Amino acid sequence: MIKPVHILDDSLVQVKVPLPFPLRWVNSYVVRSRSGWTVIDPGLHTPEAETLWGQVMTELDLSPSALEKIVLTHHHPDHYGLSGWFQQLTSAPVHISGTGKAQTAALWGEGETISVTLLDLFRRHGMEEATLEQMKDHMTGFISQVSPQPELTVIRADELYRIGDRLYRPIVTPGHAAGHLIFHDEERARVFCGDHVLPQITPNVSYIPGFDENPLRSYLDSLEEVSRLEAELAYPGHREPFRTFGTRALEIVRHHEDRLEAMEQKLAEPHTSYALCRALFGDRLSIHQLRFALSETIAHLLYLRDAGRVRELERDGLIWYGR
Repeated sequence: MIKPVHILDDSLVQVKVPLPFPLRWVNSYVVRSRSGWTVIDPGLHTPEAETLWGQVMTELDLSPSALEKIVLTHHHPDHYGLSGWFQQLTSAPVHISGTGKAQTAALWGEGETISVTLLDLFRRHGMEEATLEQMKDHMTGFISQVSPQPELTVIRADELYRIGDRLYRPIVTPGHAAGHLIFHDEERARVFCGDHVLPQITPNVSYIPGFDENPLRSYLDSLEEVSRLEAELAYPGHREPFRTFGTRALEIVRHHEDRLEAMEQKLAEPHTSYALCRALFGDRLSIHQLRFALSETIAHLLYLRDAGRVRELERDGLIWYGR
C-alpha cells in the first residue's frame, strides 16, 4: 500500500497520485505560502485521484478557495489531467508553457487531428492495421482523463516565476515533452524537474509531428545544459526526491548514446521503425507501452538519420532505415 502524503518540509508536501498503468503514481507537490497554496502537476483525472485529493485537502486543511494556482511542468495526461477539475473546483488559474498550451489544443482541443496524424505516422513506419485499430481506441481513451479542459495561462520563461513564497527560474527543457519546464530555486539549489530528469528510470522521448523534428537531439542538449545547474535536491514527477540531479542527467545521456549504438548495429539490415521497436522491446508490450516504445524508436531513428549515421528510404509506402 502506497502512503500518498509525505511532508517534505514546512512548506512542501509530496502527494503520490495513483495511475492506472505501470508507473503506479505521479508525484504532485503542494507548496504552502503565507497567502494560500499551489499545486504542481495534479495528476491524471480518475475517480481514484479525485477521492485522494479530497482526502489530501482535508488532511492538510487546504481550503479550495485558498488555491492560488495550478502549475504544470508539461502537458502529458498524468500531469495535466486533473488541472481542469481543480480549476472548476477552485477557480484557480492553470499555468503552462506556450508550447505546452499549443499541444493540449492539438491533442484534446475541439476538432483535434493529432490522433489521425499519429496513426498515419505509425502506419507509414510499419504498424499493421489490427494494431492500429487498438491504438486508435487507446488514444481516444485519454480524453476523459484530461477533461474538463482548463483555461490556460502561459508561463514566461524569460522572467522569474513565483511558486509559494519563493522565486524560481523557469527553464525550457524539451525532449520528453516539447515546452517542458523545470523550476530552479537558485538560492536554495533546489529544482522541480517534472519528467525531464528522473531517478532510476529514463523518461520517454517521443516524436510527435509538428512540434520538434528531432526531439532526442533537443533532449540530449537540454540534459547537458541542466547538468551544470546547482541543484542539491530535485523533486521529480516520478519516484522519490533525489540529490544527484546533475549526475543523473549525464547518466541519461549515456543511456541514450548506448541505445543509439545498439540501434545502429541492428540496422546493418534495413528495418522499419516498427520492426526495430519489436526487435528491441519484444512482443509483450501493452498497447499503451507500444505507443511510447514506437514513438521513442522513431525519435532515435530521426536522430541517427540527421546525424548521417543511417539512411532513410521509402519503399512500398513504408519508411525504412538502414546503414
